[in-house]
Amino acid sequence: MDSSRAALHAPDPRLRALGRAYFGVQAIAGAAWWLSVFLSPAVQHATLGALPPVAVAAVDLPLFVAASALAAAGIRWATWIATAWTTLVAVGMAGYATVTQLAGLGAVLMLAAAAASIAAALLVLLGRIPGELVTRGAFAFAVAPVAAARTNVARTARQTVVFWGTFLVVLPAIIALVEARWLLRIEPPPVVQALGILLLVAASVLGVWSARSLAVLGEGTPLPSTQTRRLVVAGPYRWVRNPMAIAGIVQGMAVGLAIGSWMVVVWAAAGSLVWNQAVRPEEEADLLARFGADYAAYRDLVRCWLPRQPLPSTDEQA
Repeated sequence: MDSSRAALHAPDPRLRALGRAYFGVQAIAGAAWWLSVFLSPAVQHATLGALPPVAVAAVDLPLFVAASALAAAGIRWATWIATAWTTLVAVGMAGYATVTQLAGLGAVLMLAAAAASIAAALLVLLGRIPGELVTRGAFAFAVAPVAAARTNVARTARQTVVFWGTFLVVLPAIIALVEARWLLRIEPPPVVQALGILLLVAASVLGVWSARSLAVLGEGTPLPSTQTRRLVVAGPYRWVRNPMAIAGIVQGMAVGLAIGSWMVVVWAAAGSLVWNQAVRPEEEADLLARFGADYAAYRDLVRCWLPRQPLPSTDEQA
């Protein structure tokens, strides 16, 4: 393992503390929620539906609230219990809301708590987010074989069809159906949907431009398993280091706006956090290992997310 990856995979005490702090917040939030359940019939109906609050509280208070508090205190077995229970409840609430059309808000809150609990548990137990687990199989880093530009363009086009079809059509449609089934849909004004369409077009143009730059100038594709043979510092990469990621995030949120689904917008935003925290560090470590000082200089000059004055164009990559 190279030094950059070794440093990336080393446990960080600050991240362990952050994970414990989350469990502390979760314990307080859980206690406050149960208090509101017993004080407010509206909260009880929105988050529990027809479930008996006393019976649920008898199990949830020790396994969710108390276990989260113990996890915050640094007790490792409590971290496992709180995370496992939160995940189990999230799955159960999602099924309950889908079948009964009750407690949709409770299902959303528990799914969010489960995702956050898993992330916090990783921080507590490992001291880091194991991004290397994401970059395996079809997403493992490998350099594309030598091929003509038209071959790389064709590969990139096929990848684009699959990924856009999955993440911009199929998954948003499923999420929107769930949102409607859980009675959580909020009809947006037409201007919001129009804005979504405009953002989708703009982000798609950026995505195509970025993908073409990787295929033609980088001699590869955006997919990690057939990644570029050369460091691309031209096209949109003159302005920002991750134009493909920016395009994908904006596309996902734009689809949510266009179809009037706030859950799709939240899903896309959550995906951006996963990519930034789990995938991007692994990708940057790989680029540093392959391109060394050239990538380090590029990383120091060009921002990750916010564009600024672009790099000067060159004859070789323009």
